[in-house]
Amino acid sequence: MFTLVPWREDLDLDEFYAEASRRGVDNNSSQKRMVDFLNAEDHWGAWVLYQNSRAMGFVSAHSFNNVMGPNSYRICVRTCILPHERKYKAVISARRAIAEHQNLTSQYFIPQCIEWAGKDNNLYITSNENSDGSQKLVHTIFFPTLEKTGVMTRISDIHYRNTDQTVWQLNTKQFLEELAAAPKWQ
Repeated sequence: MFTLVPWREDLDLDEFYAEASRRGVDNNSSQKRMVDFLNAEDHWGAWVLYQNSRAMGFVSAHSFNNVMGPNSYRICVRTCILPHERKYKAVISARRAIAEHQNLTSQYFIPQCIEWAGKDNNLYITSNENSDGSQKLVHTIFFPTLEKTGVMTRISDIHYRNTDQTVWQLNTKQFLEELAAAPKWQ
């Protein structure tokens, strides 16, 4: 069973950080890298995904007004799902599963970020071609697949947080409609 828990400083994530570090997922290898940078943001939220009481994923979101204008939020920030914990290991490369929202990001992370930021606001996700974690696969497979379905729109390429990134806008209404029609994970 999967459970999303709001991040708190007193959560014991040492095992999660160590595994992220071991796997080269540097942005999720410590509280400093994964969460502390958010303190510079006007508004932010962060969540830890547990499977059977074991931390196995993370996602955060923050205000994005300074980049994309009023009522804008950057969601799915520092998204991480430890590969050895995934029940469905092929999801990241399976375009059909991505398009049908049969993955942890679509089932848990994006809905949590929408709930936090508000479905009527402008929601953006950034990706890049860095090799950290599975970022390159997200950039070249996950978002282009969702763009073909109309759930994501590629907005622009920017230099943000010392990295060349692509900004994608979530078509929130379409995403929520498709997710409501999709099989739900327990």
